[in-house]
Amino acid sequence: MLQFDEYKVKLNNLTPALTELAQALDLDGAERELDMLQAESAADGFWDNLAKAQKVQQRIKNLQDKVDKQNRRRGQWQDLMALCEMGNEFEDASLLPELEEGFAALEADMESARLETLLTGEYDRSNVILTIHPGAGGTEAQDWAQMLYRMYTRWVERRGFSYQIMDYQEGDEAGIKSATIMIEGENAYGYLRGEHGVHRLVRVSPFDANARRQTSFASVEVMPDLPEDADIEIRPEDIEMQVYRASGAGGQHVNKTSSAVRLIHKPTGVVVASQQERSQFQNKDNCMKMLRARLVELQMQEKAEKISDLKGVQLKIEWGSQIRSYVFMPYQMVKDNRTAFETSNINAVMDGDLDGFINAYLTAEATGNWAAK
Repeated sequence: MLQFDEYKVKLNNLTPALTELAQALDLDGAERELDMLQAESAADGFWDNLAKAQKVQQRIKNLQDKVDKQNRRRGQWQDLMALCEMGNEFEDASLLPELEEGFAALEADMESARLETLLTGEYDRSNVILTIHPGAGGTEAQDWAQMLYRMYTRWVERRGFSYQIMDYQEGDEAGIKSATIMIEGENAYGYLRGEHGVHRLVRVSPFDANARRQTSFASVEVMPDLPEDADIEIRPEDIEMQVYRASGAGGQHVNKTSSAVRLIHKPTGVVVASQQERSQFQNKDNCMKMLRARLVELQMQEKAEKISDLKGVQLKIEWGSQIRSYVFMPYQMVKDNRTAFETSNINAVMDGDLDGFINAYLTAEATGNWAAK
């Protein structure tokens, strides 16, 4: 049957891409590293250093997943080719829906794996600390910040990642004054680092009695969660620590004791805060984690600005130079200013469907093909 022959051609055309994908993922190197780490984990005394042993075990899992996924793709390819043969031999059109669905799933899986090959930055494998701040505009901007908060937490759930609230300050009437979450998952920072910047909203304000169209801004900071041995020196004398009572939800204990912590890094002026934990010590640990990440992010941004002309994209983050616009009225459109990727399905985007934007950003970064300014 013609349809099965067409799919055989499509599958054969995927063969070089499967081979290139295996090379780009460096599966040979992954298998060698896997053998070495498995031998290390079987050695006497491996669990004497628990923290190091856990990192090795996590690395073993990640490497094994990478190898297993590619083997699974090859198995899917073979199964689909067998379906084509069966469909032709028995002229069984009832096999077509399974073939179509399987082929689409294989293509999507290969595209996701291709994205992974673009994550080559020093911290791309890391978890990520994501902070959202509303811009000027009071309740309207604070509501927009909360919409972004929901968008990113929905993306986390879609990916099968997890997140932990590190700081969350509710707005006076609606929305949030700021929020910081730790997102945990393989390559979380690599996927989300392109979200760093100013996000612009255009809509008819639900807080305006005259139903006028409003423009709001919110900034998103994306920072890698650094390992304890990261090369960042923070001298105790450079830090000013402030404690205060937490605001908002948290129970009587949170509101009656000064458990919230704010750290100010004097040399840079960086300020971080945490009030979600019941213990002042836990909030201070959260603050130190955020401070270390923020200082590294500043270093990376400084390096990026020095080479921005070569990369063909303006990387400086400032109000008025938004990276993405979300237009609800008079039409519906989300457009990334750096890559020109856009979609009219704004509801899906606000529900966490960000993969198109992430794909476009990583591809542009790898090829240098940014949208014209």
